[in-house]
Amino acid sequence: MARKYFGTDGIRGRVGEHPIDAEFMLKLGWATGQVLGSGASTRVVIGKDTRISGYMFESALEAGLSASGVDIRLLGPMPTPAIAYLTRTLHACAGIVISASHNPHHDNGIKFFSAQGTKLPDEVEAAIEEELDRPMVTVSSERLGKAERMDDARGRYIEFCKSTIPSRISLGGLKVVIDCANGATYHVAPSVLVEMGADVVAINVEPDGLNINANCGSTNPGLLRERVLEEGADLGIALDGDGDRVIMVDHRGELVDGDELLFIIALSRQENNQLFGPVIGTLMTNLGMEHALQARNIAFERARVGDRYVMELLQKHEGVLGGESSGHIICLDRTSTGDGMVSALQVLATMVQKQVSLHELKQGMTKYPQLMINVPLARRIDIDGCEPVQSAVREVEARLNGKGRVLLRPSGTEPLIRVMVEGEDHALVDEQARYLAAVVEQAVGARIESA
Repeated sequence: MARKYFGTDGIRGRVGEHPIDAEFMLKLGWATGQVLGSGASTRVVIGKDTRISGYMFESALEAGLSASGVDIRLLGPMPTPAIAYLTRTLHACAGIVISASHNPHHDNGIKFFSAQGTKLPDEVEAAIEEELDRPMVTVSSERLGKAERMDDARGRYIEFCKSTIPSRISLGGLKVVIDCANGATYHVAPSVLVEMGADVVAINVEPDGLNINANCGSTNPGLLRERVLEEGADLGIALDGDGDRVIMVDHRGELVDGDELLFIIALSRQENNQLFGPVIGTLMTNLGMEHALQARNIAFERARVGDRYVMELLQKHEGVLGGESSGHIICLDRTSTGDGMVSALQVLATMVQKQVSLHELKQGMTKYPQLMINVPLARRIDIDGCEPVQSAVREVEARLNGKGRVLLRPSGTEPLIRVMVEGEDHALVDEQARYLAAVVEQAVGARIESA
């Protein structure tokens, strides 16, 4: 069913432009309360990242929920996965996250978690949209919801993160640089590592409401690489603005992306007899990871791009491990959603147990050259039905000669077409990706941007 507001990852857009405005958020809070506040629990938890607009939207959602008769627990700035965890442990009927993840400060959005700490089912999102079209009616004064700030949310989540690896494992002796993207993990992630014994250098931990994800974090790991080399650190960890993605850097300054991290965790799970079901990747997962897993008799399947689709396949196959190249990794045997810090800890635990470096751990997988180019959409276009583009796709596939992949897909969070070419020959991949992006650019009438 076509959605009016919800996309693949909640509701997202530019601040001040409908629906990312205070008036809509007031109504959204009310509609959420109408749909989710009628069960045994009538409590909703709200958390946010460090964007300045979070204050405005937090207040609006709080007012709307209260008007519907639902109580509110305000968590303040907290990582998205922390809100999923606290929704479960506080037995709330839902969790709301105010965040636009890895996007810049001028964007914001709303994500929802069910009482189980998972993304809301499609039918619940549809029910909320139906309520949004109805007049807002406030309950009587004696039934208004009450709001309460939760002071120990940070400590609860820190302890949870630590509990996801064996208590006997210490990070003593490891020097770690962590980049918190001036986002929601700034007051959490460094503390987790320090309490586990690591020597920690924390960067981008001074959010001002505007600098979230600005030339830092998992989407911009350049500064992290520099600091790892400068500090002589064993590794670096880069999280995104809301803490559900992680990218790492080894002691040589080499990037270790989500595919490589997923591979490392999968092998560790297999060696410890803890890997169940297939590993789930996406259409963007590097072909090298698929081949490396197959060589070790680990089943692998691809989902559509987006963590909700990874989760769907994990649940279908009763699997425990899946993720995306971007670093959104789901360890279902540890938590209910993608969690950058929890995923990083699984890798660190493997390093300690095997007494090897991150650089050594990633050697079991050889990545194929892959280039993705973003083409902004100046106008809506059906790529599948555009013959010049499809003709170019067939042409590129023929040149790859069965030794690579071509993928064109619209972004689920931004007005972009993503053009990806992957293959054994780096020069050929680069040439064909740029050729195909130019064809798409001409079709959509926009300027291209390298990813």
